[in-house]
Amino acid sequence: MRVVIQRVREASVEINKEEVGRIGNGLVVLLGVAKGDSLSDIEYLAEKICNLRIFEDEEGKLNLSLLDKEGDLLVISEFTLLGNTRKGRRPGFDDASHPDEARKLYESFVTVLRDKGIKVKTGEFGSKMLVKMYNDGPVTFIIDSR
Repeated sequence: MRVVIQRVREASVEINKEEVGRIGNGLVVLLGVAKGDSLSDIEYLAEKICNLRIFEDEEGKLNLSLLDKEGDLLVISEFTLLGNTRKGRRPGFDDASHPDEARKLYESFVTVLRDKGIKVKTGEFGSKMLVKMYNDGPVTFIIDSR
């Protein structure tokens, strides 16, 4: 699994011009599911995202986690994170999981985060979405579970 996480002041996601999710201070998580990913990848990433100290404390240092800040999450499925751009001009997606398997793991990822007490909003798996966000910092990280 590969994620891009961005610290945001607010974010939202629309499908067909209808807002389906909105958060305030927190993180946007773009999630790509790769072939061979499993529950251990989900657990690793969920733990990392919840506890990564990427929010500023009162001294302006990155010392606080999402759990410390009681921040929100907006989780968006994004298979293009698994795109291979090494050859040619058209990305290849051979490393991306089959959509049926990816959907199950995406849903499990969201469930695990909610079970940790995080307020999670989502887009809709497989839909064309418009994601709006105000990146705070900017603070952006790429994390791969492998």
